[in-house]
Amino acid sequence: MDGKRIVIYCSASYTIDPKFNEAARQMVRALCKKGYSFVSGGTVKGTMGVLSEEIQACGGHHLGILPRYMQGLEYTGVSEVLWTDTMSQRKEKMREGTCAAIALPGGIGTMDELMETLTLAKLGRYPGQVFALNIDGFYDKLIDWLDYLVDTRMLDSDTRELIRFPRTVEELASYFD
Repeated sequence: MDGKRIVIYCSASYTIDPKFNEAARQMVRALCKKGYSFVSGGTVKGTMGVLSEEIQACGGHHLGILPRYMQGLEYTGVSEVLWTDTMSQRKEKMREGTCAAIALPGGIGTMDELMETLTLAKLGRYPGQVFALNIDGFYDKLIDWLDYLVDTRMLDSDTRELIRFPRTVEELASYFD
C-alpha cells in the first residue's frame, strides 16, 4: 500500500447529525475500492468508531494511533494500534507516510489537526494533499475565513490553494486514483 495511505480527521462525538457518519461510510467504501489504507485516531468514539467499523467491513487496512491515556478507547477491529505519549506525537505519527489528509466534519480536535496539517503543507513539511469534506456546507465558514485571510494579506493565495473543499464524497474520491 505504499503511497496509498490516507489520514482521516473526524469527530469523536456520538451526537452529530447522522448524515456526517453516512458520508464517512461512503468515503471509506469509495477509497477502499481504490486500494487505499487509512490512519485515524483509532477510538470507538463517534465518527472514529464509524470509520473503524466501515474499514473493517470493507476489509481495508486501518492504523489507529492513540495516546496512552486513551487506553481502553481503542477500536478492537483496527488492523494495527500505535501508542504515543502525547497528542502532539499522535498527530505527527498520524500524518507519517500518508499521501493525503482528509478532515470530515468535526470539532476542535479535527480543526487542530486540519490547521496543523495545512500549516505543515505551507512550510513544505507535509507533502500530501489536504482536504476538508464540505458535506452540506459544514466548512463554508472556514472557506470564508481563509478567503478573508487572503483578502487581508494574512495568507497568500498559494497557501490557500493547498486545501480543497469537495462538497460530496464522489467529488472527493475523484482526486484519488
